[in-house]
Amino acid sequence: MKETERIDELQRNGYRIIQDPGRFCFGMDAVLLSGFARAKEGDRVLDLGTGTGIIPILMEAKSKASRFFALEIQEESADMARRSVALNGLEKKIQVVTGDIKEAEKYFNASSFDVITCNPPYMIGKHGLVNPDAPKAIARHEILCTLEDVIRQAAFLLKPGGSFYLVHRPFRLAEILSLLVTAKLEPKRMRLVYPYVDKEPNMVLLQAVRGGKSRMTVEKPLIIFEKPGVYTKEIHEVYGY
Repeated sequence: MKETERIDELQRNGYRIIQDPGRFCFGMDAVLLSGFARAKEGDRVLDLGTGTGIIPILMEAKSKASRFFALEIQEESADMARRSVALNGLEKKIQVVTGDIKEAEKYFNASSFDVITCNPPYMIGKHGLVNPDAPKAIARHEILCTLEDVIRQAAFLLKPGGSFYLVHRPFRLAEILSLLVTAKLEPKRMRLVYPYVDKEPNMVLLQAVRGGKSRMTVEKPLIIFEKPGVYTKEIHEVYGY
């Protein structure tokens, strides 16, 4: 543990995670993606841009996948992810690799994963950034990679019939679907996430299948709050409490 770090409980299998509030802490989007994604027994799973490793740690707790890999470009975040993996005794199940999403093919073989997940930067470019090199900015804005980079690498690394799971913002949905189809990742499931039942959605969860047929299921809305400060029953179930 470093001076600025803390350990948070994950409410799953007694797992914990190391975070540094001064850098970037995982949000609800990562937790929701880990609940939306599906991995079968024996699957090989890759998380692109893993940050501090929250998605593979949560998915290891919820699935019977055989092995998880996590790619992260920021060494400090990758180091925290490795220490969180060790903290939970998961070194034989989760491997953290320091590297660039744009060059993922250098670290992993083509068509070598059954499942790929990604909670990518949502915002385009550097608009409004005070410090473009700050860890929080890199996590939120497309500074080091674009959505097209993520989707291209996912298509290269997935096995035929493998699934790519993504959480993003609805305002980019048309672009996301277009890029997926172009990369031959066919959108199969979509779920919109709403802060309240009477508000506009602020997240979208997507599953795309490499080489899948053209047919997409739009699942029922996921509502986060019943009222201010009170999560819905489904959100409590996702978080495990």
